[in-house]
Amino acid sequence: QVQLVEFGGRSVQAGDSLRLSCRGSGRTFNSYTAAWFRQTAEKEREFVAAIGKVVMTGTPRLYGDSVKGRVDIGRDERDNSMYLQMTNLKIEDTAVYFCAARWGSPRSSQEEYNSWGRGTQVTVSS
Repeated sequence: QVQLVEFGGRSVQAGDSLRLSCRGSGRTFNSYTAAWFRQTAEKEREFVAAIGKVVMTGTPRLYGDSVKGRVDIGRDERDNSMYLQMTNLKIEDTAVYFCAARWGSPRSSQEEYNSWGRGTQVTVSS
């Protein structure tokens, strides 16, 4: 397992952009698949995006249907971190965003992940 800490959550207005970051402990974090999930009090935890290990042939990425086209997930290997760049934010994007990691290829099911951060709050208002 790795220790994960999220950064960047804040209050924004609809239509704004926001970048969340997740830093993982240890030199092996870059070899893990890292993902973002989000949760509200009314909904179950929802898959947002995942990114696999960076490889020359193409880094695998997955995106949830509700955010596809509005978010980009990437890694900064020098910083042992992963980011989620979100654009055209909507009120329904309001949630606590969690970083997660697993050993293996990207998956959209939260049960596949065994390392989790504590979350960062994103609030989108009109």
